[in-house]
Amino acid sequence: MTAAEPSIVWLDEDGATPERLGGKFGSLAEMVRAGFAVPPGFGVTTAAYRAFVQAGGLDERIGGLLGEAPPDDLDAIERASAEIARLIRQAPMPARLEDEIRAGYAELESRTGTAGVPVAVRSSGVLEDTAGASFAGQYDTYLWIQGADAVLEHVRRCWSGLFGPQVLTYHPHGEGVRHAERAAMCVGVQQMIAARAAGVAFTLDPVTGDRSKIVIEAVWGLGEGVVSGDVSPDRFRVDKITLEVLSREIAEKAGEHRLDPASGSVRLVDVEPERRGAASLDDDLVRAIASEAKRIERHRQAPQDIEWAVDEEARLHVVQVRPETVWSRRPAKRIVEPGQGALDRVLSSFIRPGGR
Repeated sequence: MTAAEPSIVWLDEDGATPERLGGKFGSLAEMVRAGFAVPPGFGVTTAAYRAFVQAGGLDERIGGLLGEAPPDDLDAIERASAEIARLIRQAPMPARLEDEIRAGYAELESRTGTAGVPVAVRSSGVLEDTAGASFAGQYDTYLWIQGADAVLEHVRRCWSGLFGPQVLTYHPHGEGVRHAERAAMCVGVQQMIAARAAGVAFTLDPVTGDRSKIVIEAVWGLGEGVVSGDVSPDRFRVDKITLEVLSREIAEKAGEHRLDPASGSVRLVDVEPERRGAASLDDDLVRAIASEAKRIERHRQAPQDIEWAVDEEARLHVVQVRPETVWSRRPAKRIVEPGQGALDRVLSSFIRPGGR
């Protein structure tokens, strides 16, 4: 790395750009600058990744393996992916880079006041979470990682994920391989939130595309239950202007993702019977999440897909934002018609025959 290209950049630093931090962490840095509540963290920059793969000619060996794997030959791609993962796992890390990652983790312990602070180690590709390509679910995230040695190990795992078979075959016509050859990866290291409830918020209805609604999906525990789809979430529809909760669909939530103290890892564990059919959010929290989602959409001037978490003290944290990439590409229907003010819309909603 050079003095102009640091290997570690914090979310609240002036130099926290998407070019250095990738799409996911670059978006979170933008949220920090805009004043939203984001857990503290730092990114191991794209420059650090490039320095790692250039050391000892690793980048040339990776390029050679990718060049020998035909884009339409899944077996060949899987073999190349496995060999690249082995190379990244065994390649020596530059001493200066390792020292800076260890120092970054120590600084995060100091900032949070928590020795051995649990962190999420999150891939953040340069094209991830952009308006053109979300790459959602293609890269790796590791939860509740503790200790500098474990962070270093999982940084390598995230770098390997840049060449996972699912990434190399993500685009049609074999563009995934070419993308991986030219892409870079930041790895974010961010304080874990011990979530009481978590989920996603869409600033439009993801089923109908209705931009006058905010839809929130929530589960008990960490948001992995919503992201992975292995827990049926509660679903709330909110009027974007009045923030009135229009509907509630409360699911039977038999499991939640939490830290398992015995194994030291996040697992899907049983929910106590009395909480399974209970709403994971009360109306005050639903409105608070909707209000924050509305502010984020206004700040980014486009519909958003937002991941959030609520801790045991009912504090709301923003853990990921990305542009909504399906309905937002279509022409928008007005929420308030010409000649109708926002107050008119509110009043008309109360006098509409048959109610809502």
